[in-house]
Amino acid sequence: MVCDGLVRIFTSEGVEVVALQGLDLEVARGELVAIVGASGSGKSTLLNILSGLDLPSAGSARVAGHDLLTMGRAERLRYRRSTVGFLYQQATANLLPYLSAIENIQLPMVFASRGHREARARELLEVLGVADCADRRLDGLSGGQQQRVALGVALANNPVVLLADEPTGELDSRSSDEVFSAIRRANEELGTTVIVVTHDPHVSEQVTRTVAIRDGRTASEVRRHVTRDTDGGELVISQEYAVLDRAGRLQLPKAFVASLGLRDRVRIELEGDHITVWPEAPRPDANERGDAQ
Repeated sequence: MVCDGLVRIFTSEGVEVVALQGLDLEVARGELVAIVGASGSGKSTLLNILSGLDLPSAGSARVAGHDLLTMGRAERLRYRRSTVGFLYQQATANLLPYLSAIENIQLPMVFASRGHREARARELLEVLGVADCADRRLDGLSGGQQQRVALGVALANNPVVLLADEPTGELDSRSSDEVFSAIRRANEELGTTVIVVTHDPHVSEQVTRTVAIRDGRTASEVRRHVTRDTDGGELVISQEYAVLDRAGRLQLPKAFVASLGLRDRVRIELEGDHITVWPEAPRPDANERGDAQ
């Protein structure tokens, strides 16, 4: 999946709102990536575009060989049925209350005319840890079980990419762990590429790559890897990076900007194998200029 210079502009009552301002993002097949950012940063807009629900105003976006800007109506429908799955924050957005868990998971396969529906549904229920819930309806499931069944619905047609929008946002910590473990199993056992939008630091810290969006652009990434400490135990090493876009621009972390009082302009200097960034030197006031003369 590749987004290059993605722009989305909304117009409301004659006022233009720029939700995405040249966003770049690349996700390799089979990755599990968390996307974080403040409200209004562009996360939901990005998910809507990737899911085929919305069209960007400019830039390019390709998912599993599909050009999201040029797809016709029929291709867009096939894309939404088979290429991407979407998991909402509220499980009820994925589930029908009058159907059992296994019937809910089979429903997307009916629309896609897939065979072996019951076998596929039972396989997903097993992978997601809710095989014992197959014949229960929505009112017989806990919140965490509902969300795992909803995940089964999103995965029913074996999508290449799963898009999850705050999937643990309304769950307690135990249920949240169960749902995220199910998402991880889907990624590892089914090979599904997963993009999770979340405000939950407990979720974002469990993935190897967390991408932060700020003001409609990818601003930074945290990459994690596991190593061994001196006692042989697991040790997670995290490193934060600023993201350099195609035009060579980057966003400095807000904490750095505030700490050094950076504004308007900064000085940059090439120092062999790195670059230094300095606050603009203060301009001399009138008295100093007069004294200098």
